[in-house]
Amino acid sequence: MEQTTGPLARIRNIEDMRRQAQRMLPRAIFDYIDGAAEDEVSRKRNRTQFEDWGFVQRCAVDVSQIDLSTELFGTRYAAPFGIGPTGLAGLAWPGAETLLARAAGSAGLPFCLSTVSSVGLEEASEQSQPGNWFQLYIFRDRGLSRSLLDRAKAAGYKVLVITVDCATGGNRERDPRNDFTLPLRATHRNVFDTARRPGWLLRLARHGAPRPENMVEAAEKAAQNAQGLVAFMSAQLDPAVTWSDVETFASLWDGPVVVKGLLSLDDVRRARDAGADGVVLSNHGGRQLDGAVSPLSVLPKIRQAVGNEVTLLCDSGFRRGSDIIKAKALGADAVLMGRNTLYGVAVRGEEGARHVLTILKAEMERALTLLGVPSIADVGPDHIMALAARAPANS
Repeated sequence: MEQTTGPLARIRNIEDMRRQAQRMLPRAIFDYIDGAAEDEVSRKRNRTQFEDWGFVQRCAVDVSQIDLSTELFGTRYAAPFGIGPTGLAGLAWPGAETLLARAAGSAGLPFCLSTVSSVGLEEASEQSQPGNWFQLYIFRDRGLSRSLLDRAKAAGYKVLVITVDCATGGNRERDPRNDFTLPLRATHRNVFDTARRPGWLLRLARHGAPRPENMVEAAEKAAQNAQGLVAFMSAQLDPAVTWSDVETFASLWDGPVVVKGLLSLDDVRRARDAGADGVVLSNHGGRQLDGAVSPLSVLPKIRQAVGNEVTLLCDSGFRRGSDIIKAKALGADAVLMGRNTLYGVAVRGEEGARHVLTILKAEMERALTLLGVPSIADVGPDHIMALAARAPANS
């Protein structure tokens, strides 16, 4: 791993970065990034899912050269993971989306910009390497979604990612407990905690509070002021979206289309029939339906059923390079991550995000070496085994 200095010098893994981000961010901001819905059962399950599978290593194999490179939608990437879409990443660091895009580009990895980014989609594209992905919601105002799609196409985004698991917002209970609102406001419960993070406060004072920049013009046309942007976006979530809508928007895109937020084999087939080239198996990091199953629990069945007809991506709960390898062994083509690089950018901006990606690559290379597999392309079901069900903690 490359040498680092300053606050990153002692950060050896993603959990280290998470704890450092927790120290540097106001509690309300950290919990917005880190938290999940209701009892956070799915969030916890997203981590324990990796304990259900063990590696079956091979020995006496020449692993002097390790190849992590992976092709997705006609592009060769340095490793089978990338940065997924995260709304209002600017809460962690001003202009975070641009910094994340640069970090991904320098590492040779895909980056997906959220519709609800704190940086305009054109700016994010101009200031990073070409070929980024763009995540789209199908809003109540179909014209707004169509406009966002057209803008992304004109700005040079390569892959369209349509998120379909947000018929309404998840019940993320950490937020009201912290008096977290958008736009940000000080209350007696959060003002002292926020004052103890002078670095974050100084950046906020210099750059202003983040807002969903891609929504500003639409909100103004709807007679909403800047303070109502987030409420406007929330009101646009449409529980009436159907596969017919997905098919319509997929047909408007000139490149690869991915549908994000699926856990059902039937939905994967519907996405394929609607024109999707790939899907993201996801429970939204536990932030939507609490109690939803984890992606790895459905991945092998879905891969077996669809074969190579659909590119299968996963997200939710990945924290180690070895986690990515387990997903590959179970049939995933690649993995997207959201919180990990947000922790990194919160600690040290673009440098922090780069450090996260470096850690994950190094962990993957080491794990493949010890697994006895020189190329990630050769990882398969023979390299992994389902373990016996874990005994209850109180047994």
